[in-house]
Amino acid sequence: MKALLDIVARHRSGQPVGIASICSAHPVVLDAALIHAHENGRPVLIEATSNQVNQFGGYTGMRPADFHAFVMDRADRAGLAREQVLLGGDHLGPNAWQDEAAAAAMAKADTLIDDYVAAGFRKIHLDCSMACADDAPVLRDTEVAARAARLAAVAERAWRRSGGAAPVYIVGTEVPVPGGAKEELDELQVTHPEAMAATVEAHRRAFAAQGLDEAWQRVIGIVVQPGVEFDHHDVVDFKPEKARALSAAIEQFPGLVYEAHSTDYQTPDALAALVRGHFAILKVGPGVTYALRETLWALSAIEDEMLPASKRSGLRDVVLGVMRAEPKYWNKYYTDGSRLTLDLQYSLSDRVRYYWAHPQIQEACAALLRNLDAISPTGALPLALLGQYLPRQYEDVRAGRLTNSAANLLRAGVTHVLRQYAQACAQTL
Repeated sequence: MKALLDIVARHRSGQPVGIASICSAHPVVLDAALIHAHENGRPVLIEATSNQVNQFGGYTGMRPADFHAFVMDRADRAGLAREQVLLGGDHLGPNAWQDEAAAAAMAKADTLIDDYVAAGFRKIHLDCSMACADDAPVLRDTEVAARAARLAAVAERAWRRSGGAAPVYIVGTEVPVPGGAKEELDELQVTHPEAMAATVEAHRRAFAAQGLDEAWQRVIGIVVQPGVEFDHHDVVDFKPEKARALSAAIEQFPGLVYEAHSTDYQTPDALAALVRGHFAILKVGPGVTYALRETLWALSAIEDEMLPASKRSGLRDVVLGVMRAEPKYWNKYYTDGSRLTLDLQYSLSDRVRYYWAHPQIQEACAALLRNLDAISPTGALPLALLGQYLPRQYEDVRAGRLTNSAANLLRAGVTHVLRQYAQACAQTL
């Protein structure tokens, strides 16, 4: 974790530097991040959430050790040294088991934390902010902090048992809704500095009560609400003037920075302003998989132009068919039937990301790439169609910065988003 600690130390010394936290398990997204890091000689921070990856497999089917092996294998293929790959766990706590009693949910959270740390994850977001089935609707800071400290003790035991670098911790309540808001938003309330300070103090005391004073020195960040969010079709942009007091308040806590969630779809200027405001860790998830879907749709349109219907992959129809047949990942989010087809494809919450591992969709994606590779002897796609459907990639191909192949064009769609984060963080990711 030396690279991450160095970024935090440089930030606290006055340098406006930060790092993007890439929260995705999609292989194309991971490859884009790992290859970009290799090309630029910098570390990359990749995180899994408790819903994506847990001891029961999560929605990816992977346990923590599986995800670690999956990422490291792809790092090897990308030529990136494993020491340059920082792995984190996000929302680690009872989040995946909120419908159970607190005792049962926290027992599962204990196992979750142990598995993550034992597997080699070293950036741990302790998130116990959610109420379980037998809790009051809103938990007190002291209860949230006590549960987080309990999990920190589990993490410390797992680290001492497994060895390696000591884990670092992120604390604080997740204010932005994971994956984007369900309803339309106009503006958000920025966290009050007093509330932030109370959260830090509650966690410090809870760590001390568990005899974790040394571990508390490795708490490097706190999650707050800087005033950023997105719903299905709109983005609430960061306004630095509204977060000025919050940005100043963290300066009284040496060694701490803010971690900003739901920064997806922020403009490059807004991302840079977040970093200057001490939001040194910028999480992005749906934003990169949205870019993936956007590029796949463009490649599918090129396929439609080049091939008769009988030979096409039909990717869009396959994806929509699977989503309609298996609505469990979107039916609580997309409730307006009049725009369901629009939301399924284009909602910024990007519920499509839960379906890429479906066997039918994987085969359709593979068929699309095979079809496009076979269009010409070299696998290059017609420049005229790149200009029509993928103008950004067209410019890079023409300038010699990008090899014209379907796989490279797809990865470049994701890399564009990652590059915006790297530039905002004042370093090459």
